[in-house]
Amino acid sequence: MIKPFVNREAELHSMEKEYGKKEVSLYVLYGRRRLGKTRLIQEFIKNKPSLYFMASEELERENLLRFRDKVADFTKNDLLKQVTELTWEMVFQQLIKVKVENRPVIVIDEFQYLGKSNKGFPSIFQRIWDEELQHENLMVILCGSLITMMESQVLNYSSPLYGRRTAQWKLKPIEFKHYGQFFQNNMNEIDSLMHYAVTGGVPKYIEIFQREENIWDSIRENIVNRGSYLLEEPIFLLEKEVSEIGSYLSIMKTIAHGYHKLGEISAALNVKPQGLSKYLSILADLDLIRRQVPITEENPAKSKKGLYDINDHFIKFWLRFIYPYREEIETDQTDPVMKHIRDRLMEKHVAFVYEEVCRQKVLEQSHLNNQPFRILKIGRWWNRQEEIDIVGINEESSDILFGECKFTNKPVGIALYQDLLRKAQSVQWHQDKRREYFVLFSKSGFTDGMLSLAENNPQLILWQGLGIEATATGA
Repeated sequence: MIKPFVNREAELHSMEKEYGKKEVSLYVLYGRRRLGKTRLIQEFIKNKPSLYFMASEELERENLLRFRDKVADFTKNDLLKQVTELTWEMVFQQLIKVKVENRPVIVIDEFQYLGKSNKGFPSIFQRIWDEELQHENLMVILCGSLITMMESQVLNYSSPLYGRRTAQWKLKPIEFKHYGQFFQNNMNEIDSLMHYAVTGGVPKYIEIFQREENIWDSIRENIVNRGSYLLEEPIFLLEKEVSEIGSYLSIMKTIAHGYHKLGEISAALNVKPQGLSKYLSILADLDLIRRQVPITEENPAKSKKGLYDINDHFIKFWLRFIYPYREEIETDQTDPVMKHIRDRLMEKHVAFVYEEVCRQKVLEQSHLNNQPFRILKIGRWWNRQEEIDIVGINEESSDILFGECKFTNKPVGIALYQDLLRKAQSVQWHQDKRREYFVLFSKSGFTDGMLSLAENNPQLILWQGLGIEATATGA
């Protein structure tokens, strides 16, 4: 069974903090579709006097009439519903006349659609805010799922509303550490990781995938068949945000299939690197891709070691295993597609997600003071010859943690640790004064020799799977 609401403590705390202020608040909540923004708002406004309005892609007047009706119900003014000669200013003036015991919350969800139907609406709302709303003891929440439009209409310097917001929050997918809270039945660690690797921590996808008994049935039912809910989902996401869908899809597909350097991407697409800059920037703004540099780089923005990767596990899965086989799916040849997924999912997808989850685990344990030092930055490290899965650093104390993650069916032995020691010497960071620590993650545990070595080495930590610290007595 899916639990009705999971995590989002930080988001709720941010909103409650704004609500607790004695002056007016304009809170902006935004992020891509399916992340649970509306559900978060519903949780926040429980037991608070509130008006919730969701804008649509209808004509502006249709939205205005529906907003009028919402205001009439909130203010218990049935006569307002009979007024047809309306302006937004008139309706908001009626809204602020109502007196309630506690501070009211006014929510406009999918705010960007109002600006889409009338490009002048942000200016209209700015005037309403300046002349009416900012003088009232209330909280206004503007929420939107189209990131580019929310940024242009509300957040950017060129927006009429720039400078009015008192707080903002860009909603992100759920991290793996909260994933198990979604389910009342206990899912084992590997099943949880596989589900997370496919759904990407998006609450709506998690909910859909819980309907079937196992991950393979979920993929077949919800992705690998004609008309399934998620078959075209990444295309729908892009259609709402960009116009040249084919160009963006080609770039993301190229990255998903292993071309991570700018030069590699441009060569694969036969496009000059300069011609990709705009597309890569927009994809990064949409949280669909990310640019990474070795964690020890002093100036990441200017680093020439940048690598691009897909930032969403579901979209990476879709680009690797679904997008190239859409023709087969459309012609009901689902069995070979499912075989391809079964044969390669663990090695080609889940294993890489495992590395990210391990990094999350290390950082989480650091925040709980369960690591040898406080980790301030964590990520990967690489040069032309070597790569290290986990590197955590603290510039202030000159402490550094090196780690490797092995998603294999065999216990990990001493050779992996020795190789990590060797690679660590290639990392040019505070070499004259740093203190080194090491962590190894293994899906299948460790050999007796590795456990014995760790037992007598306080600088080495072993983690079996994702949540059990391995020891010689408990292996």
